[in-house]
Amino acid sequence: MMSEQLVFDLPHRPAMGADDFFVSSCNEAAVHLIDTWPDWTHRIQMIEGPAGSGKSHLANVWRLRTGAQSIDSAAFKAADIAGLSLSNGLILEDLDSNEFDEQSVFHLLNLSRERDFCMLLTARSRPARWAVQLPDLISRLRTMPVITIGAPDDALLGAVLLKHFSDRQLNVEPQVLKFLVRRIRRSMDATHEVVVELDREALSSGRKITRNLASKILEKLHKT
Repeated sequence: MMSEQLVFDLPHRPAMGADDFFVSSCNEAAVHLIDTWPDWTHRIQMIEGPAGSGKSHLANVWRLRTGAQSIDSAAFKAADIAGLSLSNGLILEDLDSNEFDEQSVFHLLNLSRERDFCMLLTARSRPARWAVQLPDLISRLRTMPVITIGAPDDALLGAVLLKHFSDRQLNVEPQVLKFLVRRIRRSMDATHEVVVELDREALSSGRKITRNLASKILEKLHKT
């Protein structure tokens, strides 16, 4: 029995088309941004954070709430603007992970101001680190409000680990969870990876998931 699971008992959002989303200190500012729409001080907002940190989930929550249109930033061209429904807002995801037409994106940002519609952008890093060449776009991006999703804290890692174990109907002792939280890589992807490996190893060996087994799997993953 996981008698100490309340240690990781975090508030979480309704699924709204995606997995449960746990709210912790590392992501509460981004959650607050989504919750406070339409009372945004700036019509264009950006959320930045590492892969798997929940940017896409929050963008999807905002899309379902507003009716905003999500567009492929890598394929988008200025000629496509005529076919967009701008009144409900636009979402541009993973801008720094794709090559995009800088003039077209700059045009969209200008349109947001002119026609007073909201835009939500997501990225893995702040615009100052992007390889953007268009001076006007550089200036616009660097003055844009940016909300950061930080590395997950212990409470969030514990809650997500517990959910992954529960999804697989695996009972894990609280001391094993705490051991994993202290030693796992600080990312959401790592929580899924370690649970998958522990489940596989436990099934193949017929062993219970113990601290020793967790230590073995973490050592294996850290070498890869």
